[in-house]
Amino acid sequence: MDERMDEDAAGPSRECANPWPHLARLFQFSEQVNDSFRFKCLLCLPKQNFITAYKNSSSNLRKHVKKTVDRAILHFIVQGLQSFSLVETPSFQDLIVKLQPSSAVMSRKIDSATSKMKERLKNEMKKVPYIATTTDCWTARRRSFIGVTARRSAALACRQLRGSHTFDALAAVLTDIHAEYEISLKVVRTTTDNGSNFIKAFRVFGQQDENNNEELVAEGTIKEEVGEDCDASDGEEEVEFMDVEAILEEDDGLQYQLPKHHRCACHLLNLVSTVDVDRANKTEAYKKSRSPFSKCQVLWNKASRSPQNAELIEEHCKLHLVQPNSTRWNSSFMAVERVVRIIRDQGEGSVRTVCAALNDPMYSPADIAFLRNISPP
Repeated sequence: MDERMDEDAAGPSRECANPWPHLARLFQFSEQVNDSFRFKCLLCLPKQNFITAYKNSSSNLRKHVKKTVDRAILHFIVQGLQSFSLVETPSFQDLIVKLQPSSAVMSRKIDSATSKMKERLKNEMKKVPYIATTTDCWTARRRSFIGVTARRSAALACRQLRGSHTFDALAAVLTDIHAEYEISLKVVRTTTDNGSNFIKAFRVFGQQDENNNEELVAEGTIKEEVGEDCDASDGEEEVEFMDVEAILEEDDGLQYQLPKHHRCACHLLNLVSTVDVDRANKTEAYKKSRSPFSKCQVLWNKASRSPQNAELIEEHCKLHLVQPNSTRWNSSFMAVERVVRIIRDQGEGSVRTVCAALNDPMYSPADIAFLRNISPP
């Protein structure tokens, strides 16, 4: 690409209006202003971006193309959730060198873009007096992560958590992230799920809304009683020796500072619905649901525990099964909906073939009718 752009760089062509016709795919000639030419960049469309180049050099156009390609690569990595290690692979570096022989190391550009984006975000947060954050932690591919977002859907962090998800480990990470963006004193609430580790972290290190009037009254009462005792004493003073080292090492809960805690209402409703569904399934009125659900559960378990079983199901049913998730009550509905869709699109014979191959109990007509009532077309 650079070789083509260097072509005819010594001056404009006299045979056409465009001084560098070999760049017509990238730039549209607009006009000549004195000793300069103005071009509209076709790579930036629909944005109207005009670039000026001197009549004896196309270096400005070349630089603009490099910046545009760099932005496109960064967009591909960020929007596609690609690993940053991708830019270090030899094949990716070979691709970039062929596109732009004089290109710098891409990892440096990613680090620079990350730093600039973080600074812009910090400057935006300085303009607002209060900020609310949301955090969650999860496990994927035997690794643990924690994510933190702020108001207006700004992603603050997505870090790997090493070790156990203990309450003090979560408190340490949240305190560090808030301090990194200089918002420790601005965060008024942090929303989490109802995990016991999050609840304990905010109970120990978070700000509380409790009214301390009763404690103050109690302290006043204690002082009055001590005063009465002092009056009744014989005036002798007793000296109590304290272990200063033990006092300094005592955990007073001040090493981490967390804001007030807010439990996610949607997660609470999901937990309530999950418990209600489990209790309902144990009653006599829902007895007829036990047979189809137990057969579905057997099928879900075998599909999740064996890649061969999952391939067999996909081969006959043309779709993967959706696995229920105990933390989200609607996942069971979506899992049943997938089974009903397979029966509707591929026929009952496809499910019976899978059940026979996996030695699973067959679905009876009553079971299929019940599932279809749960998830109508």
